[in-house]
Amino acid sequence: MRHHHRRLATVHGGHLFTIRLFATKHRYHVPFQSPNFQLVNTRPFATKYSGRVVRETSDRRSVAVRVETANILPTDIRGYPLPRRDLICKVIKILQSSSDPFPDLSEYLQTLNVTITPAEASEILKCLNHPHLCLEFFRFCSSDIPNFHHNSYTYNRLLLILSKPSRLRDSERLDLILAILDDMERSGVRGSISTINILIAIFGGGADVEKCFDLVKKWDLQMNSYTYKCLLQAYLRSNNPNKAFEVYVELRRRGHKLDIFAYNMLLDALAKDNKVDQVYKVFEDMKRKYCEPDEYTYTIMIRMTGKIGKVDESLALFQEMTEKGCTPNLVAYNTMIQALAKSRMVEKTIFLFSKMVKNNCRPSEFTYSMILNVLVAEGQLGRLDEVVELSNKYMSKSIYAYLVRTLSKLGHASEAHRLFCNMWGFHDEGDRDAYKSMLGSLCDAGKTTEALDLLSKIHEKRISTDTVMYNTVLSALGKLKKISDLHDLYEKMKQDGPSPDIFSYNILISSFGRAGRVAEAVQIFEELENSNCKPDIISFNSLINCLGKNGDIDEAHMRFKEIREMGLSPDVVTYSTLIECFGKTDKIEMACRLLDEMLAEGCSPNIVTYNILLDCLERSGRTAEAVDLYAKLKQQGLTPDSFTYAVLERLQSGSHRKVRVRRKNPITGWVVSPLR
Repeated sequence: MRHHHRRLATVHGGHLFTIRLFATKHRYHVPFQSPNFQLVNTRPFATKYSGRVVRETSDRRSVAVRVETANILPTDIRGYPLPRRDLICKVIKILQSSSDPFPDLSEYLQTLNVTITPAEASEILKCLNHPHLCLEFFRFCSSDIPNFHHNSYTYNRLLLILSKPSRLRDSERLDLILAILDDMERSGVRGSISTINILIAIFGGGADVEKCFDLVKKWDLQMNSYTYKCLLQAYLRSNNPNKAFEVYVELRRRGHKLDIFAYNMLLDALAKDNKVDQVYKVFEDMKRKYCEPDEYTYTIMIRMTGKIGKVDESLALFQEMTEKGCTPNLVAYNTMIQALAKSRMVEKTIFLFSKMVKNNCRPSEFTYSMILNVLVAEGQLGRLDEVVELSNKYMSKSIYAYLVRTLSKLGHASEAHRLFCNMWGFHDEGDRDAYKSMLGSLCDAGKTTEALDLLSKIHEKRISTDTVMYNTVLSALGKLKKISDLHDLYEKMKQDGPSPDIFSYNILISSFGRAGRVAEAVQIFEELENSNCKPDIISFNSLINCLGKNGDIDEAHMRFKEIREMGLSPDVVTYSTLIECFGKTDKIEMACRLLDEMLAEGCSPNIVTYNILLDCLERSGRTAEAVDLYAKLKQQGLTPDSFTYAVLERLQSGSHRKVRVRRKNPITGWVVSPLR
């Protein structure tokens, strides 16, 4: 009896089986006819099937069919097993189902009698992408799955996951990575060049990168172009362009190439580190045969040459970039305009700007700022209208607002106002910051009429006025002593809003005091006391200054005593102001007692305070006390100023000059010290 063996696949009862046929023949050779089975491609299932089917034919021949487990895994064209997606999805679902999923996972794998392959483990790690869970699963595979052994792919996957930003501290992450490398060595797993690339990215350009070189030798690997690129970028990210350039020289010597991204990174780092010769060498290498420069490459070169003052070379590079078909972007145009503006080439700057607009490249605020700077530097701010006209299609509300703000900050109120008027007619809705800047610029320039007009019409552009806007105009009116306008604006503020705040009241008290309108200043102070705002130390300082400078020293002293009743503490400005008031009315004893009180209260006098009292003592002929006071200020470590020396000079010459120049205090807006 002879047995003929065939393996085939059959669809039987809805399941796929691998079968073996046993055909028994008699003495004579009879061709064997197999049953009608459907031949299909084998496909593995997790479920295990086994059994035996026997059939007898009409000519008394018997056929036995043995059903066996299909253990063959599908493979790719290289013969490597393909990951089972259904198994991977199920394992991931179990791992993400609870805080301790590994007992359930172990039970699932034992029930089905399946073993996870390293490729499948790598895919599962990739999908988890959670450092702690990945570590636990990685250890589970090697300890709980029979006959499972990690290879370089699973180690690489875990290292790659740990290399990404996570909640792990840098020191903790580094310790884990070193532990994984030790585990690789104990397990006898030889890493690949991909392992080295990942480690270089992790270690960066620090001292730990030397471990990568040791592993290359230990594992007998050859560094490829991508490895050199990783190493170069690691040194660049650690701000070590010198080592990066050494890597570049070595990779060129070994015949490797960089891509355009790596070349641009290297050029940018070298240019920022002022390695001009090395930049030229790398750039020439690119152009000669290795890599075609793009617009970013040319932008780096233009920035460097412009920085070192070679603007003609910058222009040549820009021209070369366009001739080679590279389309300049916003950064390229801005870089070239910056180089021209730095060299104060107004005509070429405006010409390039016109080309930029013509090529449909939208200028940015930085573009306009560079053009503004060169126009101001060359005294050609009038050409700003030409720039605005050239870029009319791109003149948005934000650009107008930026120009207005910038001109205001530069002190060019007239140009800012003229441009602001263009914006007013160009847009139905205004920019709040631009309007505030314009208002401040007009007030700084003393153009209060225009400022009042703008404040009254600002609602037409759907902008609501606020207290800051009113305070800006109130302050400007007070400085110019336009009391009538000041009073009218204050009344409008009370009637239509917004409500005055503490700054509004302080500005009004100081302004009325500056104009000698004591009654109005006192009235404003009383309104402040009755409002939702309460007086602060600046309010009292302004009122005391107003009363004292206008001769009502007793009322000023009474207000001084009220400060503590309000729960406030006098500051150096308060004491200095009142000391000057007493000195001005020849009440020297009161001024000296006030200084002693100031020291007793722990309020340190400044040089202005001492200058006030020195001047009072010198004018009253109390030379010895003035000399003692000067010694005291020196003991306190204060530095005498020009006014101090002027008083000392008068003391030595014996002349008592009574002419005084008033100096404005930046806080109260009123006089707190005698002038020279």
